[in-house]
Amino acid sequence: MIEWLVFALIGVFTGIFAGLLGLGGGLIIVPSLLLVFSWQGLPPSYLIHIAIGTSLMTITVTSLSSMYAHHQDHHIDWQLVKKLSPGLVIGSFVGAWVATVLSSSLLQQFFALYAFMMAIRMWWPIVPAVETKLLNRTPLFGFSTLTGCISALVGIGGGSLVVPYLVMAKQSIRKAIGTSAACGFPISVAAVIGFIVFGQTQEISKTVWQTGFIHWQAFLGIIATSTLFSFLGAKLVKVLPVMILKRIFSLILLMVAIYLFR
Repeated sequence: MIEWLVFALIGVFTGIFAGLLGLGGGLIIVPSLLLVFSWQGLPPSYLIHIAIGTSLMTITVTSLSSMYAHHQDHHIDWQLVKKLSPGLVIGSFVGAWVATVLSSSLLQQFFALYAFMMAIRMWWPIVPAVETKLLNRTPLFGFSTLTGCISALVGIGGGSLVVPYLVMAKQSIRKAIGTSAACGFPISVAAVIGFIVFGQTQEISKTVWQTGFIHWQAFLGIIATSTLFSFLGAKLVKVLPVMILKRIFSLILLMVAIYLFR
């Protein structure tokens, strides 16, 4: 019973921060699950793999609700999503394979590096518009493939990469955020399939709740609360100092990165 409560609590914090600060849940879910899975006694050599795979599984659900909300507001460029999707799917599947090849320590350090970069990024202004040629087929495919791969390696929906790129390509910030939300679904689905398929080949001490690198109990506990509380977080934007909270979160993320590096 205690495990269900812990996973639900992770979902509460994930939902609130996602709605309040516009952050992807992976940066909260992965470090949290690392602690919980360690406490549960899961194999140390695969803790980070299971945490990342499970985080991506939650994104398959949360991305749908986010996608629907942005679609209702007409903030998604579906033609652009169509162009991005092949590279995102290929990159995510390859990223899942790379994750299974990497040792736990290397994958953990890669996640720590990404968390560190995101913590620093929160202090920068948004990138300026540069060139619409970034939306041409070749650069777009290269970018989307790399984005899918990185997203699968750290357990995110890709928003922190897609939004700045689309803004640089002279897309409006609302269109960039909406289109990015739609991109989270192909990323997470392809990566989850990879983590299930490639995870089956690893010698993991499986539980009844586990398929490959996906922990279903954690997934169900998190999504039970995260979607609901994301709406609460969105409403709190009007009454809380978002920029101050973002700075505080960036410092927490920085400490998490340093801890994982060590």
